[in-house]
Amino acid sequence: MPAPAPESHTVRVSLVILAVIAAGAALYWLRGILTPLALAVFLAVMIDGFARVLRSRLPVISEKAALALAIVLSVVLFGVSGLVIADNASTFVGQLVAYTPRLNNLIAQVAGLFGVEVPPTVSDLFAQLNVSAYLGDFAKGLQGFASDAFFILIYLGFIIASRSGFQRKVVGLFPHQAERKEALAAFRRIRDGVERYLWVQTVTGLMIAVASWIAMVAIGLDNAVFWAFLIFIASYIPVIGGAVGILAPPIFALIQFETFWPAVILLGVLQAIQFVVGNIILPRMQGDSLNMDPVVVLLSLAFWGMIWGMTGMFLSTPLTVMAMVILAQFDGSRWLAVLLSADGQPEKLRDHAAGSPDEPPKPAPRSSPSRKREPKD
Repeated sequence: MPAPAPESHTVRVSLVILAVIAAGAALYWLRGILTPLALAVFLAVMIDGFARVLRSRLPVISEKAALALAIVLSVVLFGVSGLVIADNASTFVGQLVAYTPRLNNLIAQVAGLFGVEVPPTVSDLFAQLNVSAYLGDFAKGLQGFASDAFFILIYLGFIIASRSGFQRKVVGLFPHQAERKEALAAFRRIRDGVERYLWVQTVTGLMIAVASWIAMVAIGLDNAVFWAFLIFIASYIPVIGGAVGILAPPIFALIQFETFWPAVILLGVLQAIQFVVGNIILPRMQGDSLNMDPVVVLLSLAFWGMIWGMTGMFLSTPLTVMAMVILAQFDGSRWLAVLLSADGQPEKLRDHAAGSPDEPPKPAPRSSPSRKREPKD
């Protein structure tokens, strides 16, 4: 019987492309189920990294105590963040009502630039809009957010509770030690890449938020704490977050102040802050840790934003790092990982995660078929 013909490279590439399209369609159709799960996994990775940092700084505490302390501190931080947003958001809405005359004047100036003789007022604009429909959509959005938050917490609890069985599952899935080492190395690459991204974005986001807060306080902008907090949260979204941090406070400054100069000065200062942190500090901190092409960052932002909305934008970079690591494990899909990487070497993230920047971990030899051995834990 003649041997089957070897599978051609074109067939393999075509199968990979079809698989990516099918996976994208499945992610879009199941977004209602998968987005809370993805956020829960994201939070679990963050809490696990936080626990390991606490364990390294406080060697006297046990692993379970460090995990419990990380969960408590994370809940406290998220609770404080929610209170800050709720308190400042109500003050912000009240000030917008007080600035209605100034806003009418600003609309008249802008309309005059375009030759509009009778400019509309804020009341006219609200009258033309279907406010009840927008309020209904907003209420549905809040209801959906509350429902998603509930499911995220449930998923997070189960993920944390199932951590103890992860090693046994790996042993069951990969009985040979060499395969197990390779799977664990891939998991560490994903985990370390996400944690490194979180650390860099958090530190640089704090730098931008604090510097922006000082600039806003210096010119007397109202709700400087609220805007600084918004800039910090937006820093986790590539490209769009920086645009929000640069444009939103100056637009409000146009409403608050009688002249354009405070808004112009604030716009220039915020642009300078974003430029220094984004082009000098961020590359030095990040280095080649993520090893992702900048064009891929933009494309992943658009792709995940189209599939999962704001959640996808927030998780676009970690999800793409995970995809690059997984695709690099197989010969048929490695070319996709090469395209996603910055230098054509998707294994670089693996080498950093393994602890040796030059030499990847060497797998242990397989056991002989004639001598069966029990898998080591």
